[in-house]
Amino acid sequence: MIVDNTQTQMRKGILEYCILSIISRGEIYASDIIGELKKARLLVVEGTLYPLLTRLKNNGLLSYAWKESTSGPPRKYYQITPAGLEVLGKLDTTWEELVFAVQTSMEGRKTSDTGQ
Repeated sequence: MIVDNTQTQMRKGILEYCILSIISRGEIYASDIIGELKKARLLVVEGTLYPLLTRLKNNGLLSYAWKESTSGPPRKYYQITPAGLEVLGKLDTTWEELVFAVQTSMEGRKTSDTGQ
């Protein structure tokens, strides 16, 4: 169905932005990233997250460090790089422009839907 496809594409389009935003708050473990995305109702499974994290790392936007865990093997913690912060800043601007465009395009529809 076209709605499902459009919704999927919209979510995919903002996923990297959301991941960079989450990681920009501080060093974080992948499971905690998934928890943050779930809290934001942007459900992601590990099979989706890890390839994205790898791509962002390979593009120089993220780095990681292995840290010992008290409950098992060492864990990989991600942090944003200076290049990642620069990209995030540009994505912030793009997001603000998109929000404005969507809100502006919806204004006429909302007015006509209410009969005003």
